[in-house]
Amino acid sequence: MLYLFPLERALARLNEGWVRHVAHPDDEQLRDGLIQRFEFTYELSHKALKRFLEENAASPEEYDRMGFPDLIRSANEAGLLKSSWAEWSVFRKMRNLTSHTYNEASAKQVVAIIPTFSEEVGFLLAMLKDRAP
Repeated sequence: MLYLFPLERALARLNEGWVRHVAHPDDEQLRDGLIQRFEFTYELSHKALKRFLEENAASPEEYDRMGFPDLIRSANEAGLLKSSWAEWSVFRKMRNLTSHTYNEASAKQVVAIIPTFSEEVGFLLAMLKDRAP
């Protein structure tokens, strides 16, 4: 059975961070915390999505061999995602950006996609809950 509480909690924390960031957009420490919340929400959404697809597949091992773009395409075909690979590739790019470099411009790029990402993860979470046994 798919355990969704960690993803649900991560999304709530991301949204809380966003509200605080909007109220204090010049607070760099707050922004840095928001970026960390984006990172762990991204990781949890990816893991939950993969687990769900594996649990509902005739051949779960096919998802172990599948690259991230194909995983997202499969999830999209299954109606689990609001957006396509084009949007998820941006989320992935931003996640990779946070783990390899840190500078002001990168931080602003990551923060800019958070509302769209949050909406996407909210949709994914609703779909997973709806389809969970």
